This record gives sequence, structure tokens and C-alpha cells, in this order.
Amino acid sequence: MKQIPKETPIRIVKKKVMGHGHHGGAWKVAYADFVTAMMALFIVLWIVGQSKQVKDYVANYFKDPGAFFENTKGGGAFEKSDMRVGERVTEEFLKRQEEQMKEMAQKIMQEISKSPTLASLSKQIKIEMVKEGLRIELVDQSQSFFFDVGTANMKPEAVDLLAVISKELSTIKNKVVVEGHTDSRPYARKDGYTNFELSADRANSARRVLMSKGLTGGQVVEVRGYADSKLRNVNDPYDLTNRRISILVKYDEQ
Repeated sequence: MKQIPKETPIRIVKKKVMGHGHHGGAWKVAYADFVTAMMALFIVLWIVGQSKQVKDYVANYFKDPGAFFENTKGGGAFEKSDMRVGERVTEEFLKRQEEQMKEMAQKIMQEISKSPTLASLSKQIKIEMVKEGLRIELVDQSQSFFFDVGTANMKPEAVDLLAVISKELSTIKNKVVVEGHTDSRPYARKDGYTNFELSADRANSARRVLMSKGLTGGQVVEVRGYADSKLRNVNDPYDLTNRRISILVKYDEQ
């Protein structure tokens, strides 16, 4: 065996291994892309399941982020526990509906004024904006003006009034609630029929007329009979104006 001279230095070669395992670090990049894609998917699925106002709110952000943050300055829209997002969008939406309903109310009164027979009844129609939407009321000012005494039989004048109202309501998609009200005069029969049944039957009579005169199917979502539990004139429970039919045109829920 050949001897290595003592003066010859021993060389040690160190090899540096590059990369990480068999595939290096590429798997981390792929995994990060996968997680990002899944997060984007979940966000899209969440948005799809939200109301229209939330979708509009998100859309407004992407259209103009600067305006979005300016309008939400002073508090995060998503910080409230009830998730009341899109408040500005909702307010604008309701404002547009309110203007539309006011225009419709004007048209109703204009159409009524064109008829000599109905024009005299215009004072018995009360229209006002309420929290739920637009309320149209046919209010009695004389003994059983819209219905035969103690019955749900509607008189011809009331039918004609509802026909005008129905025509205008059929031009919109808003849901409608029909309510019947009485005064506090006791009404009872031996069979247990009371003011509650009477008010409900009168409201249902009004519903049938509205449907037959043009209201679209599915618009009437409720028929209510309140008897004297919601008086118009609380100071005089026996006032005839407490006898009325109310048509509530509800704000569209988007």
C-alpha cells in the first residue's frame, strides 16, 4: 500500500445540497395558492347567500373603494353584531320606494277626482306614509257608508273606490296587507260572532274586490281583523271614523 507523505495535506470536500426534499419548496407555493382559492370561493358563496342590499354594498366597494371608506368612516359596517350592512344602500332604496308610493297615491286621488260619483268620497280616503310603507284607508263618516249594517256586504261606491286603488296597485310588485277595523260598539250574536269576525270578514271582502279588479296574484299576503283594538280616534272609541278598511302597501324587501 502506497504511503501518503506526511507533508501532503488532507483535503476535505463539503457538498452543499440545494433545495428541500425531492420537490424543493414548490409545494408551499401550490398550497398557498390552494388556500387563497378556497378563501375566495367561500367569500363568493357567502355573498351569494346574502340579501340584495349586502350584494349592492359589496359591489359599491369594488366600484369605488375610496367613496366606500368615506361613507363608512367612523365605524366599520361589519362590526355590529346584527350585521346591519348596506344601511346607506337600504336608505336610498327605501327613499326611492317612498317617492314611488307618493306618486301612486297622487294618481289614485287624481283618478277618483275624475269621477263625479267618487269625487265626493275623496274626503273619506286617508293616505299616509307609515313605517311599513303606504297606508290607504277607506274611513266611514256616516252610518255604514261602505258596508251594509252589521254585514260584510260591500256597497257599490266602495267597490268602485277599490277598483281605482287596485288598478294602481297592480302596476307595482309590493306586497299588500288588508285590514278591517270597527268602533267599540258591541257586536255580538248568539253564535259568538263578534267585531273581530266582522272586521276580518270585511277585510276579506275588500281583498276579493281588489283581486277581481286587477291586483296581481300573490300580492295580498295577509288579511287582518282588528275589531276595535287599533282605533283611529282613541279619544272617542265610538267615533264612526274608527270603522275603516286599511290597505297597507309594504316596502319591497329586495
